[in-house]
This record gives sequence, structure tokens and C-alpha cells, in this order.
Amino acid sequence: QVELVESGGGSVQGGGSLRISCRTSGYADSVNCMAWFRQAPGKAREGVATLETSGGRTYYSDSVKGRFSISADNAKNMLYLQMNSLQPEDTAMYYCAADATLGCFSVPPDEYAYRGQGTQVTVSA
Repeated sequence: QVELVESGGGSVQGGGSLRISCRTSGYADSVNCMAWFRQAPGKAREGVATLETSGGRTYYSDSVKGRFSISADNAKNMLYLQMNSLQPEDTAMYYCAADATLGCFSVPPDEYAYRGQGTQVTVSA
């Protein structure tokens, strides 16, 4: 079992930055894929950033490419999402997700085996 706990969400004005974090515990060594996905009220879940821990490859959705950056600190069992140039449309609950699959980029992050409880990010105009 892998446990994921997000933190760092909050409110920020448009154009601002925020870094959210995800602490992993349990059988985290078995994880090959880590990702962030988000869900805004009334909208579908959207995978925004994926990290393949074995090779370091990353993937970003078009909506956040160039503004968001996913990274991991394996020594601290932490996953991060640095979000810059935030816009009101980035307002959502952000979830950390993890999976042992080798197909990090073919499985949507919201379908990964493990996910946290989420952290709310609110961007005002």
C-alpha cells in the first residue's frame, strides 16, 4: 500500500506562483509513475503533469506546459508541483497519484492505483 498526502494548496492572485507537495509512504519503492491531476467543480478530471521515476521523463498537459513543473526528492519521499503564472482557470482540487505501471504516459493519472485526498488551489482574477 502506498500512502499519499498533499499539502501546500491555498489562494493566490492571478499571475502568482504556488508549490504544492505530496508526501509518499508505504511501498513507495515499487512506484514507477507519479503524477498530478486536478478537478474543478463541474469539470472532468485533468492530468496535468506526470513523472516517470525510473527514467525521469515528464509529461505536461497543453494547458499547463511552460508554466508548471513536476519534480521529486526521493531522499525525502516528496513529489512537488511548481505552478507559475497561475490563472483563474487553474482553480481546482489537485491530487497526487502514483502507480507501479510501466506505462506512465498511457494510463491517465486519475486511473493510477493510488491517490491522495487532494489540496485546493484557488486563483483569483
